[in-house]
Amino acid sequence: MATARELRFLSPGRWCRTVRQVPGARTLAAQASIQIDNQTDFLQKKPHRKHPGILHLPHLRLPQTLASAAQLQLLEKPIPNMDKRVQALTNYLWSRHLPVEPEELRQKAMDLEKKILENPDSFQTEEKLREAVLRALRRTTYHWQNLNYNEELSLLYMAARLDGGFAAVSRAFHEIHSRIPEFKPQTLMDFGSGTGSVTWAAHSTWGQSLREYVCVDNSTAMLNLAEKLLKGGLESGEPYIPGVFFRQFLPVSPKVQFDIVVSAFALSELPSKAWRTKVVQTLWRKTNHFLVLVENGTKAGHRLLMEARDLVLKGTEKVSLDPRPSFVFAPCPHELPCPQLTTSPPLACSFSQAYHPIPFSWNKRPKEEIFSMVILTRGSPEETNRWPRLTQPILKRPRHVHCHLCCPDGRMEHAVITARRHGKDLYRCARVSSWGDLLPAIVSAQSPPSSTDNPLRDDKSVSQASHHLCQS
Repeated sequence: MATARELRFLSPGRWCRTVRQVPGARTLAAQASIQIDNQTDFLQKKPHRKHPGILHLPHLRLPQTLASAAQLQLLEKPIPNMDKRVQALTNYLWSRHLPVEPEELRQKAMDLEKKILENPDSFQTEEKLREAVLRALRRTTYHWQNLNYNEELSLLYMAARLDGGFAAVSRAFHEIHSRIPEFKPQTLMDFGSGTGSVTWAAHSTWGQSLREYVCVDNSTAMLNLAEKLLKGGLESGEPYIPGVFFRQFLPVSPKVQFDIVVSAFALSELPSKAWRTKVVQTLWRKTNHFLVLVENGTKAGHRLLMEARDLVLKGTEKVSLDPRPSFVFAPCPHELPCPQLTTSPPLACSFSQAYHPIPFSWNKRPKEEIFSMVILTRGSPEETNRWPRLTQPILKRPRHVHCHLCCPDGRMEHAVITARRHGKDLYRCARVSSWGDLLPAIVSAQSPPSSTDNPLRDDKSVSQASHHLCQS
């Protein structure tokens, strides 16, 4: 998946993005056909720039009440070297890996022991061998640590992640609201609620219908801070959003369900795969309509979400009070294995949302939140459009557009779309689409076309076209 690091500055006002050919991806022009989805009148007399597959949002801002409350909290309780500590926490959270599992650690120890014993020059007693293995493990193993969110760390987290978290969750909610505008949720549960960004994002999206928000977090300091933010940064007063309830534990009753259940940047805080499995199963049991999971747009975050996705889709629970089947609402247009994970090396499936940060003195320029998400729901996949998803920023060139697509057949496709070959409707829709949007098209396999029909005749032509992108 593309990131901002793949952009490099060429000259004032001009950008060039390196074309990345995903391993295992087919060049669509050579191996499959793509055509506009004529089965539904999806445009409904709207212009192409407003086709229903467009899901990206413009730059987002925190609600003014929330931004003012956050600024007030830091004015009342100033923290020394705030800017440097916020940046350090941001970097730490982004680079964090998943905890090493005991089985993985044991296998690594066995491999290290075998490697040490293969050296004929080193005579090792059992005790020295054990010490050597432990030293090597300490040096080469990621040391995951649980974060204890006290009052000061909660304030730092608010300054570092409130705005970015709000942007990512707002984009996930917009996916549901845009594709199913008639959906009017009444209840929401937020697991690992932190500073309450999910509540504010949900209220901005469905404020007219939501009447109950249950925020669950094991940190008392976080819950207190989230409650203060709802009251404008004050200890007392009426909350800006009514119907918000805070608790440290998940609801016990298995019969209690919520229209939307959310876990944003919380599964990565759990200490083991067993914990994550138990939590995901519990969250799915409490889901009436949509389960929204959001994590950092890193390989670790994406792998964690695919682990949760597969767990829900396989339905491993022995007893389920809700018999409705599960399927992926977004971003995948299928329930097959993620093609990004089958490449070598595996890639992260991530998306980008631009936002204006909280206007602190060190934090004034617009930013982009890179995140991964998966939205699971109950019902049948036939109830929704399963159009291909744009997994990278599109490349607009004269009379053709490069699109990297995740398709309903579970494959990655590199489509080179032209008006002559694919029709004006599809070409115009592709040209106005962005990273993360759906392309209103149907992809079907066919025999390779002749070179005279193929806009990119072979792999050499693809390479030459990619080189031309940075020369024109």
